[in-house]
Amino acid sequence: MAYKITDACVNCGSCEPVCPVGAISETGTARVIDEASCVSCGTCAPECPVNAIEAG
Repeated sequence: MAYKITDACVNCGSCEPVCPVGAISETGTARVIDEASCVSCGTCAPECPVNAIEAG
């Protein structure tokens, strides 16, 4: 099950560099996770300062 970034995202970018498969990208106002690329490792979730990343 891929992770997703909720509307709580403040676009800080802390999650993007830790993703081992490069599934996180910027949309301009927030980050998004490409569900097809996400391997559900959960590495990104603890990096988020506002807890905007959840298993989904």
